Amino acid sequence: MLGRIKPLDAILATAEKKSLHRSLGWFQLTLLGIGSVIGTGIFVLTSAGAQKAGPGLMLAFAIAGAICVVAALCYAEIASMIPVAGSAYTYSYATIGELLAWTVGWALIMEYAIAAAAVSVGWSGYFTGTILHGFLHIDLPAALEAGPLALGGAAGGVINLPAFVIALLVTGLLIVGTSESAKVNAALVVIKIVALTAFVALTYTSPSFSADKFNPFLPAGVFGGFGTGVGAVGAAATIFFAYVGFDSVSTAAEETKNPQRNVPIGLIGSLLICTVFYILVAGGAIATIGGQPIMGPDGVPFPAGSEELARQCAMPEHAQALVCSNEALAHVLRTIGFSGVGNLLGIAAFLALPSVILVLLFGQTRIFFVMSRDGLLPEVLSKVHPRFKTPHIVTAITGGLVAIGAAFFPVGQLADISNAGTLYAFMMVAIALLVLRRTDPARKRHFRVPFVWFVAPLTIVGCVFLFFNLPMQAMLFLPIWGVIGLAIYFGYSRAHSNLARGIVDVPELDPDAPPVAAAPLPGIPVPGEADE
Repeated sequence: MLGRIKPLDAILATAEKKSLHRSLGWFQLTLLGIGSVIGTGIFVLTSAGAQKAGPGLMLAFAIAGAICVVAALCYAEIASMIPVAGSAYTYSYATIGELLAWTVGWALIMEYAIAAAAVSVGWSGYFTGTILHGFLHIDLPAALEAGPLALGGAAGGVINLPAFVIALLVTGLLIVGTSESAKVNAALVVIKIVALTAFVALTYTSPSFSADKFNPFLPAGVFGGFGTGVGAVGAAATIFFAYVGFDSVSTAAEETKNPQRNVPIGLIGSLLICTVFYILVAGGAIATIGGQPIMGPDGVPFPAGSEELARQCAMPEHAQALVCSNEALAHVLRTIGFSGVGNLLGIAAFLALPSVILVLLFGQTRIFFVMSRDGLLPEVLSKVHPRFKTPHIVTAITGGLVAIGAAFFPVGQLADISNAGTLYAFMMVAIALLVLRRTDPARKRHFRVPFVWFVAPLTIVGCVFLFFNLPMQAMLFLPIWGVIGLAIYFGYSRAHSNLARGIVDVPELDPDAPPVAAAPLPGIPVPGEADE
């Protein structure tokens, strides 16, 4: 079962024969990473992070960023070596076998879908609050502002219509084409960078800026306790969600020109830029209006997004608290006397968050595409549109499901749940890298991780460390989702995969020729014997 490994040469041959159009350069890849990373954490999770860690939010960003840096180094080597779609799923398939690769792909599908739905709901809040209510003075009916399950949502909520619509619009854009999507994303990234630069400049030069607001720096401590999700490490486990996206750069490897050079640049460059912005913005917000959490009677911060915290935030003494704001950065600027700029920043968030949804959906559809191409999912999902050169069927299906999730389900703890799948995938990439260093040391590597026998294990330890600092419900969701995936694997995928049927795609003179049935690979049963 664990010996069913797809040869690297077969993976690369398949990608060349049934490939996606290469249209992205290093600059577009870097913007693609920034487009996903900057947005979710800054515009959606800043308040939640401050409630978990207080001023220690800056340390939390540094912890999460440091783990992402070592993970990015692992991604950079293996993605430039295997420049095909599929990210951690493909890397696992080539090193540690089909079964574990399936679990990785299944976790990534969950990660991207939940994250895209969550950001769609976050965008809906900016759209209804800043744009419709604040500028146009239009109030949507309560039934159209929130789903029926949204905690703290509008009374009588039936469907979150704005979230549903934005998810469908982004899905349509992805179907039209990768290059066109990247151009729209580039424009949105510029808007985000300008807005955040203005925020940093205004807060750090404001008369309200005071280092005294950082005291106490760690009101909930470094470790909040197993399963609590509070403290600096608990906040790091949550805002790790804000770094999800740099791995989407590797999912675009098959659509990248000169991937051996451009993928490492896009991965590491986008991550470093985003980490610097995160720490600067968090420092500016806390030093101007403060960022102390609202503590419960037991001396532990109320859980972010909980009903208890909502009741506290409704009290007059907490009305201006950073941890109570749904528009954290715009709220900071309004509080220190820059209402006009704060409103503009709210507009920037409204414009920027669709780029996050775009990159998350981009990554998820590419995982589906490659799993289908390997026979683990129905082949129809890997069909490429003859005009747009994109996997239009799987994009439409997954985009529709994300839109439904955004319309009816709560955001609540979705970031933590998404992080569980992300951390698992990152850990498996580090393991795959170590395996390849031992099993295929002679293969050309255009980027090599320095001190790999330190960096890769550090990535594994860091991911496991953050996973066990997630709230308990997030830790439990991953194995439950995994059991569902294993049922599908043993019920369908194991018997239908290309390797199970002895099919190995090889280059053909005719690029449209069907796969060739090769001699069975060692340890792989011939057709008809897959389950014997």
